[in-house]
Amino acid sequence: MIYTVECSFADPASEVEWNDFYSLDKLSALISVTGFHTSQRFRSLSRGCPVYLALHSIDGFDILTGEEYRQKGGGNFARWQQHITDWHRNLYGGIDRAPAIGEGEYLALSATGPELLIGLGLISHAMHAVAMEKVPEHRWLAKVERDNVLDIGHLPEGVQVYAPMTPQLTKDDATSAKAR
Repeated sequence: MIYTVECSFADPASEVEWNDFYSLDKLSALISVTGFHTSQRFRSLSRGCPVYLALHSIDGFDILTGEEYRQKGGGNFARWQQHITDWHRNLYGGIDRAPAIGEGEYLALSATGPELLIGLGLISHAMHAVAMEKVPEHRWLAKVERDNVLDIGHLPEGVQVYAPMTPQLTKDDATSAKAR
């Protein structure tokens, strides 16, 4: 399943520090939770959606209600909570693992159907909301080679494009970090 966390941040003075915390500390803590398999953060290049997106591949909803998740990073934004806006969390079924989006790639999302992504020549993967907010109810995601995006500013309405902020972390990354 894919666990999504989306938000914007309203304090430019602390945004760099918050991003460092989220990208360096929080993702590493989350990937160490039993049942988390991948984690990656993105920044939107599109308007009309939250600025930040995190995609996590997890075994299921019970992972997010467990003590290990609470202890290792679920909800530990107290220092920055007052600046986090447009916050949304969803759990999607339909694909088991989020694709790794590399430096030369973007992530494209559509909540209006796969046709927009297919029209851009992309292979889309369907997801359906199964827990949490359940909005949007359906989403399609696709990996985009950066050279294949003609003009980010003129994509069809309903397609959001995200650049990776971090490489995709995997359970192997958490295991090797523990060994160091």
